[in-house]
Amino acid sequence: MMTLTADSVAGLFGGAVALTMNGGQTVSPRGMATREVLDVNFRLTRPRARLLFAPPVRILNPAFAIAETVWILSGSDAPWIFDFNGRLRQFADEGVLRGAYGPRMRRWGGQIDQLARVIEILRADPESRRAVVQLYDPTQDAVGHRDVPCTLGFRFHLRKGRLHMSTSMRGQDVWVGLPYDLFFTTILHELMAGWLGAELGDYHHHVDSLHIYERDIDQAAALRTIPEAPELPALATPWHGFDALLTRTQTGELTGHPGWDTAAEVLHSYRMWKSGDRLGAQHLADQTRGPLGEALRAWYEELRSRATITEGGR
Repeated sequence: MMTLTADSVAGLFGGAVALTMNGGQTVSPRGMATREVLDVNFRLTRPRARLLFAPPVRILNPAFAIAETVWILSGSDAPWIFDFNGRLRQFADEGVLRGAYGPRMRRWGGQIDQLARVIEILRADPESRRAVVQLYDPTQDAVGHRDVPCTLGFRFHLRKGRLHMSTSMRGQDVWVGLPYDLFFTTILHELMAGWLGAELGDYHHHVDSLHIYERDIDQAAALRTIPEAPELPALATPWHGFDALLTRTQTGELTGHPGWDTAAEVLHSYRMWKSGDRLGAQHLADQTRGPLGEALRAWYEELRSRATITEGGR
């Protein structure tokens, strides 16, 4: 097993890109050429240093990162997520992403809230090995839907007052998916530590097939030194009232929690951008402090650049 350890997502991303670019073997699942490395483990020692910021080569949409996180944590498979990433529609069956993590995590079999169950297990037996969230479901995922979860599940281990989390992936797209997946999973890690009254331990991310698509090779080859990612504002919040907080964040309302209020501002700004109010969106982005505000402003610059290129090619 290859193990990459870093203090922030910047180090993990840079290491993962270099590993797949330099040591990957060519394979083409579903006819799509990739470079692949098997059996890779990541270890992140500061899970709150979760936001990749690597302009000009790799610029994330922080609004989608937040929206996807809220969408999953709330147990949703609702189509509002397409407002933040329209490309996801190509994986939907009859307008629904059948592999959506949220319903499986919060309503497995229509009734089991796996997050609540993990909290119950570790409160009753802090050293338990049974604190597991399962996502892959053969009863759903072997029937031919377009969207099949890449994530198999999560495990939580509470040791000496620190909560460690492990994620298992059957496959991981380095260039596109990894930064967004780490953003979500480390937020889940932080929240669970808060619900258990534990310190935040190490985050582990195990990938069976770590790969990069050939279409992204040229961009990846241009990647140079990545600035170290700072820690984002704390997001820990009580379990009681958590779902209501997610609803307010999703609609762009203030929650009274500084970290989640920043997230709500980013979502509100991006909705304004999508509605055509570019000036209003930019004004709100300029007022948004910290790494998320910086990332949102960079994303808007990227969108303007893409629009200019498109218009110039007509």
